[in-house]
Amino acid sequence: MNLRDLKYILAVAETRHFGRAAERCFVSQPTLSGQIKKLEEELDVVIFERTNRSVEITPVGEAILAHARLALEQAQAIEQVARAHQDPLAGPLRIGAIPTLSPYLIPQILVPLKRTYPNLKLILSEEITELLLGRLVRHEIDAALLATPVDDTDLDTMPLFDEPFWLAHPRNDPLYEKDEITAQDLEEVDLLLLADGHCLTHQVMEVCRLAERPTKGEMADLRAASLETLLQLVGAGFGCTLVPALAIRGAWMTDSGIIARPLDNLPDAFRRISLVYRRSFPRREALQAFADVIRQNLPNTVRRLS
Repeated sequence: MNLRDLKYILAVAETRHFGRAAERCFVSQPTLSGQIKKLEEELDVVIFERTNRSVEITPVGEAILAHARLALEQAQAIEQVARAHQDPLAGPLRIGAIPTLSPYLIPQILVPLKRTYPNLKLILSEEITELLLGRLVRHEIDAALLATPVDDTDLDTMPLFDEPFWLAHPRNDPLYEKDEITAQDLEEVDLLLLADGHCLTHQVMEVCRLAERPTKGEMADLRAASLETLLQLVGAGFGCTLVPALAIRGAWMTDSGIIARPLDNLPDAFRRISLVYRRSFPRREALQAFADVIRQNLPNTVRRLS
């Protein structure tokens, strides 16, 4: 057994296809299949059940893959220790981020991160919370920028900042005449929400005291896949929504027909952004450096956390 064999079985597990796994590992399919077969014979177990239509992981295969991920991560850590002799913050850092945060936060930190840590290579992926947590557990990313608490003893959390929500409503909405937005106002608006799966949807519903998303009326069928689409619906006069503070710096603020209002009377109208990572992740110093750059380059519309 060697690290190459572990990389092969992980590639098959992630692609569920021997051909695609071989392409990922830059070897021929017979070479990859033969090496995995030798590994199964060496261990006297079946890791994958193969049919003409699918590749399934056996229960013992799942257990082996969990150890394989740890072994490869530790092997990478050995390489990082060697690099750290000359630069403790060199090499790739794989970060995931939710789509309602990434477009507004990441552009603000890329230049400062590159300037402060030129040898740290940020590899970014953008997905909803559930998928990011799955990738984090499978060691496909090193950490994730999330807006929801995580209940997993294998994961740890580094709080970064609290991001208030702002109300976005059409320019001709009656709310335009109000000096301040109240909780009752939020309960009465025609609320537009993102599609299910986005953590922002549930957070907005909580702030607006909405037990479940509308099932009747015009708003029920309007479920945008992105915050940008949701704001276009607001600008077109279909309703209102709550927007995270970082997003109010976006291009939609110009000539969009949208008014953005702070919710100063609602101290609980915010979400907490944290960096979530595995407790076993060996490069804690790199994560701390990344978190520090974020905190140091935030606008005054959010509240930094130490």
